[in-house]
Amino acid sequence: MADRTDPGPGRGTRLDRWHSSYADRAHGMRSSEIRALFAVASRPEVVSLAGGMPYIAGLPMGTIAEATERLLRERGAQALQYGSGQGEPELRDLIIEVMDLEGVEAHPDDVVVTTGSQQALDIVTRIFINPGDVIVAEAPSYVGALGVFRSYQAHVVHAPMDSGGLIPESLDETLGALRRTGRPVKFLYTVPNFHNPAGVTLAADRRGRIVEIAARHGVLILEDNPYGLLGFDGDTQPSLQGLNPEGVVYLGSFSKTFAPGYRVGWAVAPHAVRERLVLATESSILCPSMMAQLSVTTYLNTCDWRGQIKVYRELYRERRDAALSALAEFIPEASWTVPEGGFYTWVTLPDGLDAKAMLPRAITARVAYVPGTAFYADGQGSGHLRLSYCYPPPERIREGVRRLAGVVSGERELVEIFGTGSTGPIPGIQSPAPNQR
Repeated sequence: MADRTDPGPGRGTRLDRWHSSYADRAHGMRSSEIRALFAVASRPEVVSLAGGMPYIAGLPMGTIAEATERLLRERGAQALQYGSGQGEPELRDLIIEVMDLEGVEAHPDDVVVTTGSQQALDIVTRIFINPGDVIVAEAPSYVGALGVFRSYQAHVVHAPMDSGGLIPESLDETLGALRRTGRPVKFLYTVPNFHNPAGVTLAADRRGRIVEIAARHGVLILEDNPYGLLGFDGDTQPSLQGLNPEGVVYLGSFSKTFAPGYRVGWAVAPHAVRERLVLATESSILCPSMMAQLSVTTYLNTCDWRGQIKVYRELYRERRDAALSALAEFIPEASWTVPEGGFYTWVTLPDGLDAKAMLPRAITARVAYVPGTAFYADGQGSGHLRLSYCYPPPERIREGVRRLAGVVSGERELVEIFGTGSTGPIPGIQSPAPNQR
């Protein structure tokens, strides 16, 4: 925890006269490494393989524009008014229909609509976490979740994954060890489908075991599933929530399957938890945007949203293939995961390379990525990076990887000349076998 009496360099001066007045939790806040990249990565000359921005141009803009005009003309007074803290009932009915594709067992009354699933992450953490409480999260883990956990002063303990996702035996061992040391875990945070950043999917035969292990240790599961409908083969995996509705809080979002600009997500929770989520929502934002909710409702009612998801699947599959093909051609000395859906692949660099230290050279070479250290709470990940293939067209992805290959080659030469040493194996994602790259 930061020492509030010691402002540090450039603090407690005219640059920040209120430093000593901040709450303790504010001292741990910092910009995510992804957000810090946006200003540079958005320049047109830079190929950004960093941010996970959906390819919105793939949407039927004309149809959406007509639907929005009709919404304002016919229901404008409702769309521009306050609404319920739990969310619009009509939208909650439709969310049940969407979740049915993945085996979520819920009633519309179990759903709380949020301002994106990021707000759902925040309010779940707020109602469960006191400073110093323990959260177990996969290694690596979603940077946005780690930022939320840090803001509430949680202690994050990582559990390892491999190409089949979270490893049940390791999770059991981690939960047991924490309990024996008197540090009970408040919840397990997991992204089981097309993981951000790792690009792996929790194997079907592990799902029941993960749910059983968490239940045996008395640990709630926070299942974050923004990518679940974007599997390239069209199949969906059974939700963890469907295996134990009373032991799982499920988070969903329309940001990846429709459009992030509306900022509409949701949480499905057991009854008592749901009531607290509604209270937390009302205390922070009063209610989610009615305009956004009714826009999503109109889209689901009037557009072929299932057909649009199929369009996205094919579009992202093509981009995934372009990224992996380019990696194999230009950086064969690296290794990477092979995502079956979603937006990301996780790259393991050759020994001795530090992705964060290498990033300025990459920006100079006009290519951006996210260093692996962004996805750990404890400083791991220096030998890894996340590549996002969702936004650029295939030819730009190929060019970006080609530029990255030049940076990697230059860094390897420096290692050979100056001998910076090897990073060695990094706990977390285990390096895939050659036939799994």
